[in-house]
Amino acid sequence: MQAASGVTVATLDRLRLGDLRSYATLEVAFGAGPQLVWGPNAAGKTSLLEAMVVLARGSSHRTTTDVEMIRWGSDVTRIEGRSGADEIEVALVRPGSPAAASGARKRIRVNGVPRRASALAERLRVVLFAPEDMLLVAGSPSLRRGTLDQLAITLMPGYASELSTYSRALQQRNGLLRAIRDETASRDELRYWDRPFLEAGGAVVAARHALLARLAGPLAAAHAEIAPEEAATGALGVEYVTNAPIGHGESARDALERRLAETAEKEVWNGTTLVGPHRDDLAFVMGGRDLAAFASRGQQRTAILAMKLAELDLVTAHDSRPPLLLLDDVFSELDPARRAHLVRRIAELPQAFVTTTTLDDLDPALREIATPWEVRTGADGARLAP
Repeated sequence: MQAASGVTVATLDRLRLGDLRSYATLEVAFGAGPQLVWGPNAAGKTSLLEAMVVLARGSSHRTTTDVEMIRWGSDVTRIEGRSGADEIEVALVRPGSPAAASGARKRIRVNGVPRRASALAERLRVVLFAPEDMLLVAGSPSLRRGTLDQLAITLMPGYASELSTYSRALQQRNGLLRAIRDETASRDELRYWDRPFLEAGGAVVAARHALLARLAGPLAAAHAEIAPEEAATGALGVEYVTNAPIGHGESARDALERRLAETAEKEVWNGTTLVGPHRDDLAFVMGGRDLAAFASRGQQRTAILAMKLAELDLVTAHDSRPPLLLLDDVFSELDPARRAHLVRRIAELPQAFVTTTTLDDLDPALREIATPWEVRTGADGARLAP
């Protein structure tokens, strides 16, 4: 789709599903503007958004195990979408099935050409706001790391590769550390994996710092727009929390190498790697104070909404292409003022998808400009009806 200004914008024009969770088959064409997907719990609303996430990222936000997305009794899940001139296809294959004879468990094609998952963000970008994001401020550090990492993958070429290299090196180091603790391996064997661990780990940390610097302005601006009375007490920000702080004259890699040496004996004792980006965290702060420690539930939700809108702005600014905004049943978590603000932002986008259990819970202004889709369930699985 092309905006009136001539700038190409990201929209999902068509979606086709085959054996994805509760969907046996589905083929639907979407227009521009807000799309309201409504129906009872467990009907298939979130699975529909999950399919869009897979088209944009090559993986699900709900599970790390692709086989969970394959419909019961089927061997292959197929997700196909058209965004502008691009046809994107992702096939997930059940291990051990006849369809897995080639050995591939995931097949990705763009315009008929096999591609890696990292190439999908060039074609279709999404910003997802899901119920679990309501724990972003005070929940698990892995949720905050994952949010930042996904944004980095979207905006920074090569980040996904560095993160993958780091994860492989970390897995190998941890296996060796357990073997060293059990006296079945030598410490010298760690050197082989220390190099990729340090190189990739340093690159990941440096990229995270750079991304937080880019995010600072949009985050503070979004928060001031949503809650000016709160912003008057101090700008909302996100700080990087690490047990390998970068000292004067050090690079992120240098700091990681120094801390690795300092914790060497303790690592062997514990049989695991104790420092590195996999143990780092983010802290939402306002006026120099950690929101997780002092903010009310309402203040935390305001900060989370500001974070999502800042993501939206940052991705849009990257190449002037607004991403798809996916809102999975989050309106009920926001007060009327925050809902109204979100509606205004949705109305400005080329396309957005919103799920809800009932249209009555949505702002009338949003219902007025949106296209409704009802998710219905039957003996043949879930289906979508306008």
